[in-house]
Amino acid sequence: MSTLADVLDDLTQEGLLYEPLKKHAVRCFACAHRCLIRDGRRGICQVRYNEQGKLRVPWGYVAALQSDPIEKKPFYHVLPGSNALTFGMLGCDFHCDYCQNWLTSQVLRDPKADAALGFVRRITPEGMVAAARSARAMVLVSSYNEPLITSEWAVSIFKEAKAAGLKCAFVSNGNATAEALEFLHPYLDAYKIDLKSMRDVNYRQLGGVRQHVLDSIQRAYALGLWVEVVTLVVPGFNDSNEELWDTARFLSGVSPDIPWHVTAFHKDYKMTGPENTPAGTLLRASEIGREAGLRYVYAGNLPGRVDEYESTVCSHCNQVVIRRSGYVITEYGLTGEGRCPNCGTKVPGLWTEKPDEVQLNGWRMPRLI
Repeated sequence: MSTLADVLDDLTQEGLLYEPLKKHAVRCFACAHRCLIRDGRRGICQVRYNEQGKLRVPWGYVAALQSDPIEKKPFYHVLPGSNALTFGMLGCDFHCDYCQNWLTSQVLRDPKADAALGFVRRITPEGMVAAARSARAMVLVSSYNEPLITSEWAVSIFKEAKAAGLKCAFVSNGNATAEALEFLHPYLDAYKIDLKSMRDVNYRQLGGVRQHVLDSIQRAYALGLWVEVVTLVVPGFNDSNEELWDTARFLSGVSPDIPWHVTAFHKDYKMTGPENTPAGTLLRASEIGREAGLRYVYAGNLPGRVDEYESTVCSHCNQVVIRRSGYVITEYGLTGEGRCPNCGTKVPGLWTEKPDEVQLNGWRMPRLI
């Protein structure tokens, strides 16, 4: 009987984001761990491995495929009201105790995640684009596991998607390298990064290094990708005023136009000690973001309980230009050039040129493909 490792190892091809070293070792630079992987061994992600001096990487399958509201990613400044066909593979370079996608992200690390074997199905890049068309998606998104460790597969899909006129995006922990971002950016339009904490001790607990993520935010923005940042606010972990101020000031220093989403933690996976995040904490974080100079701050996961922080407001005249309730767009006022209809100020983002076609008040729930 084939094990999950056997199945995944069969669904690979030689990667591009690595360099060969002496004695059949390789250095992988898909993520900022920059694993030195000796012959027959695996990287920290567990799904990139060295076979006789060549790095084998995930290829030719999905373990999750779903049509989502783009707002679920969350992207609030990327084609609001549109569908995003979201695909995921298996594996991650972090091991967050509160991971909501642990069944796909923690394979070959947590035996309970072996059940993910039943999710694996083969697909081609052309098949992915066909699925996007069938779902009437305008965006293809790599998510659910950490997309950096499956970058080669994502690019093969995005090449087809871009040729078909689709936008392409990553939903990532941001533990990137300069080489990976250079490889990806010709095929990416938008990059959502989780900024999980401004304390390196917290990042070490999750399996990462804070500075690597900060560097990725700066690099992605400098490359011209549309960047949105999410902080899952966890009581007792990263919810102090001091840390929220540090996060907001850093983002504002990169660009005050970067949307910052502060979202609510709920008990999941191995982190069941902290209480779920109350709406008041998200409102406090949002107010800090605004005071720090960020023009677009959003509070997520608690629709109807976070006042105006679900909607997009013109930074010049304070008029609501996009009103939201959860994943639903209830009002859309931007012009086809992405400008405020009241004062003409340009709102940064990736907007439709046909605002009359934005879906309003419709059924906006994820759908398995």
